[in-house]
Amino acid sequence: MIDLVKKFFSNSQDNTKQEGTPHDIRIATCAILLEMAGIDGEFSESEREDILSILKKSYDLSDEDISELITASEEELKGSIDLWKFTNLINQNYSMDEKIRIIEIIWEVAYSDGKLDQHEDYLIHKLANLLRLSHKQLIDAKLEVLHRD
Repeated sequence: MIDLVKKFFSNSQDNTKQEGTPHDIRIATCAILLEMAGIDGEFSESEREDILSILKKSYDLSDEDISELITASEEELKGSIDLWKFTNLINQNYSMDEKIRIIEIIWEVAYSDGKLDQHEDYLIHKLANLLRLSHKQLIDAKLEVLHRD
């Protein structure tokens, strides 16, 4: 699985448009969620459980598949200098509604510990820009998440 990920991301750096497989997009989404969870310097058990639950529900994956997905995503994050390659893959393959759902999930992870850190807020705004979402879409997604509880 990790070889497939490495192959995809090494191929995605050439100038031709690459269509991502669902697996590749899951890795990109998971990598963004992991980055969000750790941006404040505290990757709590609550945040980890939320990410596992979100991935399991969103992608209908087994515990073993989730574990492999997280491992592959962590590997990609270590070798990455920024989040552009992840958001670019999502932009190429997801509709606007799907990208809004991702930003809602990111808000859920940010608020999973009950507070919004300034680093989390900064990263969410940066991700919204990279995902080509308007400020209104970002705030609407935030309000949607806050009013669910």
